[in-house]
Amino acid sequence: MLKGKTALVTGSTSGIGLGIAKALAAQGANIVMNGFGDVDGPKAAIAALGVKVSYHGADMSRPDEIAAMMAFAAEQFGRVDILVNNAGIQHVARIENFPAERWDAIIAINMSSAFHATRLALPAMQAAGWGRIINVASVHGLVASAEKSAYVTAKHGVVGLTKVTALENASTGITCNAICPGWVLTPLVQKQVDAKAAALGVSNDEAKKLLLGEKEPSLQFTTPEELGALAVFFCSPAGNNVRGVAWNMDGGWLAQ
Repeated sequence: MLKGKTALVTGSTSGIGLGIAKALAAQGANIVMNGFGDVDGPKAAIAALGVKVSYHGADMSRPDEIAAMMAFAAEQFGRVDILVNNAGIQHVARIENFPAERWDAIIAINMSSAFHATRLALPAMQAAGWGRIINVASVHGLVASAEKSAYVTAKHGVVGLTKVTALENASTGITCNAICPGWVLTPLVQKQVDAKAAALGVSNDEAKKLLLGEKEPSLQFTTPEELGALAVFFCSPAGNNVRGVAWNMDGGWLAQ
């Protein structure tokens, strides 16, 4: 379905981003990866799906490196047809104890990077008359939790950016939508599980159940594969008139 298209997925060396990159590659899209940690393994996994894959290690807190990444993608494949703004970090603390530098980093990586990548991707999409921008927000883009002030603020901002981008391009072939997952068992969330297990003196499995039970009635994690399938839907003809939505995949979190 996406053969001949190019998707740039930030934060795609693991977790949600890798799941989305694999799903788009399975539909024929060439992939530009970005992220930290192991690159060769995830890159090989995507290449095995029969598409071209490149990698750029831009630091998503730096606008100049984001610009270099977008230029690299254009040099490699002509333009970015599908932009998935997924890069994110987390820090948990009460507001009065929240380190200022952690606030600045979370706002830069989780929110401002989506703006910078979007503003640079739009001209080529507008010239082509087609594009898909998918912002990976969070259920925390729609509701709040204590001790996550920067993350909640950034993700609410991403939902707002999604709506504005969608409206500004509403009469074109460019759509912009947000995915708002609940708990996904990424390395980021596994750290929270480990911390809960240690604090309460319980097993890892029991800590997972306790974490899910606080918010998610389904008592099951959303998977990167499920989120990837939703991204594919947004890129399909069926998603042509889905514009500016914040689609929560959260096991009933917001239904309560």
